[in-house]
Amino acid sequence: MSSLTLEDIARLAGVSRSTVSRVVNEHPHVRDDVRQRVWEVIQRTGYHPNAAARTLASQRSWMLGLVLPRSVSSFFTDPFFPHLVQGIAHACNQYDYTLSLFLFATKDDEDKIFPRISRRGLMDGIILQAGQLGDKLIDRLLSSNIPFVVAGRPFHCDGVSYVDVDNVRASYRATEHLIQHGYKRIATIAGPDNSTVSVDRREGYLKALTDHGWLVDESLIVEGDFTEASGYRAMQALLPARPDAVFAASDVMAIGAMRAVHQAGLTVPGDIAFVGFDDLPPAAHGTPHLTTIRQPVHKFGAKAVETLIDLIEQGTQPARRIIMDTELIVRESCGTH
Repeated sequence: MSSLTLEDIARLAGVSRSTVSRVVNEHPHVRDDVRQRVWEVIQRTGYHPNAAARTLASQRSWMLGLVLPRSVSSFFTDPFFPHLVQGIAHACNQYDYTLSLFLFATKDDEDKIFPRISRRGLMDGIILQAGQLGDKLIDRLLSSNIPFVVAGRPFHCDGVSYVDVDNVRASYRATEHLIQHGYKRIATIAGPDNSTVSVDRREGYLKALTDHGWLVDESLIVEGDFTEASGYRAMQALLPARPDAVFAASDVMAIGAMRAVHQAGLTVPGDIAFVGFDDLPPAAHGTPHLTTIRQPVHKFGAKAVETLIDLIEQGTQPARRIIMDTELIVRESCGTH
């Protein structure tokens, strides 16, 4: 029975994984009848917790940190992050953890935050949002020995656990959808090249073009920064190149770009078709409704929590790599609904 896991014990006892962990580590906040039921299953199955994991777990605070390298303003204006936090918070509640949120936008912020999140006994583990600033924290977290998982693929991922979607494949599918429906001048509004999300989504766009025998026209590639204003400016820069379709690396940029198209006296999808990425609520509420790649943002957050708990309870090596599925949602903005 040595191959049994906490999930197996939880299923047999009819409780959550975190409850089993609390029982094993003699946490006081467990009902007596539940504690007895779990121990009966453990004794019946001969389950033996990993010794190293128990040593780590015995000093647990039952608190997780979420570290977002964002300014406060962008955190509240970009719909991706509230949905991500909702998924993380819901999972923390489910597994009986307290969530602490840390926002930082500068190196000074990082220097102030790091001693707090890495202090022994304060946090059981950390969820870190990938990005240029977030990636700079990875080496410091590795040396601190605190379990952590990155939300999104970091640039340097040796020994690092992360949860992501297949951004290359999803962007390939979005671009190919436009190719298959007869569009000939397909532009992209890419994200900044300081994040793997941007790099991967641009790669998917380029790969779709080259796989279909198209030459890449650099005048059809403009960079934004995932804000609506940057999508608007990028579309203004693209209009002289006369695209007939645009793949935007986020719904928010697509919405800004469609506004620029309308202000230029053109129509969507009559003159320019659009596909976005995320499928957050604004995608289905605009005019026209936006064709987009749906990524499971809420589930993404929950999976990050579950992966982090696995690292805390079972040890941080080998690193976990979780890749979640996406879906193309076809609506009116690409003229193929």
